Amino acid sequence: MTETNFFSSGWAAVVRDALDAGPSDQVRAGKLQEYWDLFETIKSVYPASWALGCRELPAELGGGPAYLFVQWAGGTVADCRIIGPDEPLAATYVLAMDYADWKALHDGYDAQRTVMYRKILLEEGNLLEFFKTIYFFAECLAVIGAVEARYPALVPA
Repeated sequence: MTETNFFSSGWAAVVRDALDAGPSDQVRAGKLQEYWDLFETIKSVYPASWALGCRELPAELGGGPAYLFVQWAGGTVADCRIIGPDEPLAATYVLAMDYADWKALHDGYDAQRTVMYRKILLEEGNLLEFFKTIYFFAECLAVIGAVEARYPALVPA
């Protein structure tokens, strides 16, 4: 299987499948069942959408900002695609981080720390409502980060 480029339509399709499947058994074994019961309850009723941005993609990936749009409905991902810089951002929550932080997440940096240390920032949306389901978001961010993809090296401008 060939590796897809980060923030490509192929990558978004794999992300969709990974989010629908949820965290791996190995990840689940590291936390109490009650935690995962809450995760699954939130997932089953979560009505929101995310636009997860990469502020500056390398030129090899199209350059400029882009967003991974994820729409949740009925416990599954109803839509998952890449939104370019010229498309409207109609999402419940718009968040973004730098390319280097996306790569660090992919390379194993902790998703909860990514949120806690403000490497990914909420740019649009109700902060209080967003944080009511922060553990669900962080686990999903970890799933997204674990999706195999090719991350080209950044070339200084």
